[in-house]
Amino acid sequence: MGVMADAWTWLTTGSNWSGEGGAWHRLGEHMYVSGAALGIACAIALPLALWLGHIGKGGALAVNVSNAGRAIPVFAVLALFMLTPLRTAGYAPTVIALVLFAVPPLLTNAYVGMREVDRAVVEAARGMGMSGGQVFRQVELPLAYPLLMTGIRSAAVQVVATATIASMVGQGGLGRIITAGFNTFDTAQVVAGALLAAGLALLVEGALAAADRLLDPARRAARTAGRGSAAMPRARAAA
Repeated sequence: MGVMADAWTWLTTGSNWSGEGGAWHRLGEHMYVSGAALGIACAIALPLALWLGHIGKGGALAVNVSNAGRAIPVFAVLALFMLTPLRTAGYAPTVIALVLFAVPPLLTNAYVGMREVDRAVVEAARGMGMSGGQVFRQVELPLAYPLLMTGIRSAAVQVVATATIASMVGQGGLGRIITAGFNTFDTAQVVAGALLAAGLALLVEGALAAADRLLDPARRAARTAGRGSAAMPRARAAA
C-alpha cells in the first residue's frame, strides 16, 4: 500500500505533469508513436488480408510468414535498427518495430474472418448477379467484421503497451517516466509510469470496443430494421 500511495501522490502532483518531461508531454509522445505504428500496420495488413481472403489464394502463406515474425522480440528488432542509419531518424526505428509487431494479429484475424464467411452465402450473392466488388463490400466484409475488429483491438492494445520500449533507446513516451524512475531509484515514479501505460491501454481498448458496437454492420442493420418496424404502426394509424 505504501508504494501505491506514493505512486498516487506522484500522479496527483501537478509539477509531474507539466514541462517537456512531464506526463502530459510523454503521453502525447506515446500516443503519437502508437497511433503512427497502428495506422501504418493497418494500411499494410488489412488491404492485403482482405484481398487474399476474397480471392482465397496465398493467404495461408502470408499468415504463416507474419506469425513467424512473432517469434522475434520487438526490443531485439529495435536494437538492430539502432545499429543502422535509422538510429538518427527520430521515432522511425520504434515505429517500424511496432509495425512489425502489429501486422500479424491484423493480418491473421482479417484473413481468417474473410475465409470463415459461409461460401454458400457468397455463392448465393453471386447467383443474384452481384459483382465481385459488391460481394466483397456487402457480404464478405460485414460478415468478417467481428474478427476484423478483434484483430484491430488486439493490435492496438499490444502496440500501446509495447511502445514503452522507445525509452530504451532514448526516445519519448510513457516509458521515459519508468526509466527515469529506475535511474533515480524512485519506485513510486516507476509504478506511476506503469499505471499510466496500463491505463492508456485500457482506455484504447474501451474506445475501440465502443466503436466496434457503434460500427457493427449487424447492429446497425438491426437498429434500422427496428426503426422500420416501429414506423409501420404509425403509418397505419395515419392512414
